[in-house]
Amino acid sequence: MDCRKLLGQLGEYVDGEIDPAICAELEKHLADCDPCRMVVDNLRGTVQIYKDCEPYDVPIRFQEQLHELLQKRWKECHPDDK
Repeated sequence: MDCRKLLGQLGEYVDGEIDPAICAELEKHLADCDPCRMVVDNLRGTVQIYKDCEPYDVPIRFQEQLHELLQKRWKECHPDDK
């Protein structure tokens, strides 16, 4: 397994929702790849932080502005997407 394949399966791996055979491949790769191991550790830490947080309301205008900005940036980075 290479780093790109690992990254493609990362969400399922961290969530524990991955085929056991693929999981074994990922863990073998992680045993030998420090950069991928750091990515997995950081993702796990981030997920844990969000699980421990209490949700709070964001003002509607802020939500709208954020949504508009994200759409604008997406279009700038992906002009061929429709």
